[in-house]
Amino acid sequence: MQTQAVIEAALAVRKKGIEVVPEIMIPLVGEIKELKYVKEVVVATAEKILKANKATMEYHIGTMIEIPRAALTADEIAKEAEFFSFGTNDLTQMTFGFSRDDAGKFLDEYYGKKIFESDPFARLDQVGVGKLMKIAIEGGKSTRPNIKLGICGEHGGDPSTIEFCHNVGLTYVSCSPFRVPVARLAAAQANILNPRVKPQPAATRYLEEN
Repeated sequence: MQTQAVIEAALAVRKKGIEVVPEIMIPLVGEIKELKYVKEVVVATAEKILKANKATMEYHIGTMIEIPRAALTADEIAKEAEFFSFGTNDLTQMTFGFSRDDAGKFLDEYYGKKIFESDPFARLDQVGVGKLMKIAIEGGKSTRPNIKLGICGEHGGDPSTIEFCHNVGLTYVSCSPFRVPVARLAAAQANILNPRVKPQPAATRYLEEN
């Protein structure tokens, strides 16, 4: 149903002169055979719709890395996934064994006893969760050197997390709308500190002045 909606929407906007390349993301994957099975359903559905409309279209299928096993087996997962989006909300939850719904009841105790310095659901744990991300990035690139990498979730609005993601090779952020301005500014600042893209002069002046 979702694949049908995505492809039909892309065909509809094409008629208005807007060309898009849909990206269909399969979540909660922990085993390559699971991804392969669902991917086959997605491809069959997409091709059926395109054939019915006598059309061709480029589209990509990827997955969200939000289960530790997926991060550890990313070299295998990348055989079927054209992109990874790190779902750090769930990846944090599963790595720590915390429930986001319940963690607020005891995290204050962790802060008070200096076990945690900040909420791991607000600021990415770069030591543990970040290590899993690095493993996944290395594994994914070993199989698919041009794999697209990004982050999805509330961590995407945290400046320190964005700087970390920039430094390990991620290229896009997906987050809540109200976090977008902070995310864009943090990404620009991260690129100035560790350039991957040449900043535009006006943006550089703004960041230096602010």
